[in-house]
Amino acid sequence: MNIEPLDKPYSDLRFAAMAPNTFMGKIIKIFGPFLDKLLGINKLRNVYESCELSGLDKQQFSQKLLDGLGVQVSGVNGVLEKVPQSGRCVVVCNHPYGMIEGVIIAHLLTEFRSDTQVMANVGLQIFKEIKDYFIFANPLKPKAKINTLAIKQCFSHLENDGLLVLFPAGRVSFFQSDKQRITDGDWNRLVIKLAKKTGAPILPVFISGTNSQLFHRMGRIYYRFRLLMLAHEMFKLQAHNIDLKTNNLLSIKQLNEFKGIKRMNDFVRLQCYLNDENYFTPWLEDDDPMAFKNIIPTADKVNIKSELAQLPDEQHLLDFKSFSVYYGYQKQIPLCVQEITRLREITFRTLDEGSGETCDTDKFDATYMHLFIFDHKNEEIIGAYRIGQTDLLQNEGGVSQLYLSQMFNFSGGFINQQQPCLEMGRSFIIAAHQNSFHGLLLLWKGIGAFVCQNPHYRTLYGTVSLSKLYDPRSVALIDEVMVTNKAGVNAKAAFKGQLHPEVKDFISATPVELNQLSALVIGIEEDSKDIPVLLKQYHKLGAIFHCTGIDVNFNHTPGLLLSVNLPEAPEKLLKLYLGSSKTAYLNYAKS
Repeated sequence: MNIEPLDKPYSDLRFAAMAPNTFMGKIIKIFGPFLDKLLGINKLRNVYESCELSGLDKQQFSQKLLDGLGVQVSGVNGVLEKVPQSGRCVVVCNHPYGMIEGVIIAHLLTEFRSDTQVMANVGLQIFKEIKDYFIFANPLKPKAKINTLAIKQCFSHLENDGLLVLFPAGRVSFFQSDKQRITDGDWNRLVIKLAKKTGAPILPVFISGTNSQLFHRMGRIYYRFRLLMLAHEMFKLQAHNIDLKTNNLLSIKQLNEFKGIKRMNDFVRLQCYLNDENYFTPWLEDDDPMAFKNIIPTADKVNIKSELAQLPDEQHLLDFKSFSVYYGYQKQIPLCVQEITRLREITFRTLDEGSGETCDTDKFDATYMHLFIFDHKNEEIIGAYRIGQTDLLQNEGGVSQLYLSQMFNFSGGFINQQQPCLEMGRSFIIAAHQNSFHGLLLLWKGIGAFVCQNPHYRTLYGTVSLSKLYDPRSVALIDEVMVTNKAGVNAKAAFKGQLHPEVKDFISATPVELNQLSALVIGIEEDSKDIPVLLKQYHKLGAIFHCTGIDVNFNHTPGLLLSVNLPEAPEKLLKLYLGSSKTAYLNYAKS
């Protein structure tokens, strides 16, 4: 059966149709045909008619509109994987084009969840077929009655466990002369208020691209020109790919790491812009993928215990339950060191840091001290540190005897050239003990016992490995936030991370605290992992962070160089690690 076409379109795509019933509205209607041609509404009406969009279901309409405009969208699955299948949630997006992104997001999310609602500009009311997607507001008139109603509708929708989409900028991205880039204007803080009141998590989604250079040049002449050109811009998207990117849902707990609604809002905005691939440098792929060799066999337990029994009493540092902490040198405990190198390789491979060899060893194992935990119950080593005594090592051949001299150029003014230091490195805890508190605690109690025996060591320095299992953006953020004192040292192979300019804006506004850095990294990481535990440990001790280099001898792993002036560490931690010897250590004066 043939269906007769409608006498006139369901949506009246004429500028005159949007004119108010006022004197000015009558003037607009007179010049309506001219304005339709000038603003590109005629072209839009042609698409509407040629694609037979009139009266279609909203999902059919939006898909055929996108097809008619030639818009291609990628990254859809990555977004849908992060959207909860049910329950309240707020999706926030940047606003690069002004019109089409609202249709894209509405269509995409409604396909996944039928309870999707998008807060959108009243301008989209021109399309009657898709009005059910939207909660309409007028960002050009903040005090308009429609906006008050829209906010109430947003709260109600979330309280009914709906999925809500917001474009917090409220208007299209534009060139900002103070920032010298095209970006959203200030984001409305409504999204934070909604999330805080309803407990809804937030998913920031970045929409790639921007309008034409002509659009932005005209907007710099007069900002109203941007609004007049929006329809024209839609027809420049033929065969244009719009990519959608997101990371993780942001929880209320993460928001609460930041003080005040404005800072929370800036945090959510930053998480959106961190998905801009124009500011993303992936880890380099190895030209020759590493072939992992079989790990060496476990060292004989009887012989290991024999080596431990022969160590001088002062090298048996402490005991806790079935665990003992020792230190020794390869010439004293060759089998123990062999077992440590075996366990290091196993542990580091899980972090994409392994050497690929049968064990993780080099020439420095023979000259450095090894501090480790032995579990008598299971007769195994569960963790270790490799520690260089810089005064002894440099007496044997200068700075080249220090492992970190392979990564960094140390000037004469750096601490390891000025005083005896302990160079901390190659730390690990075996997998079975990584989720228990005692491993790292025992290592640090061991370090405390050692420095109390040798109180001329006042400074610790070393690197925290930033595994390539971290997203490069996370490593770049850690470097940007943590490094504060670059004096006296530079990396031989520098880490060259790339960050969106929004990061600079965020950090320059207010310094980022460690817990806030954690929130940022958790938001980025695909598996929601936090910053390294060891980084937190050194920060608690009052560490100064100097620079980030690439360890070309350790699978090109980034390492964050730091130093700790141990006597100035917090009293609580000194008491924990140094115990009853704390006062004597603090009162030590070098003769």
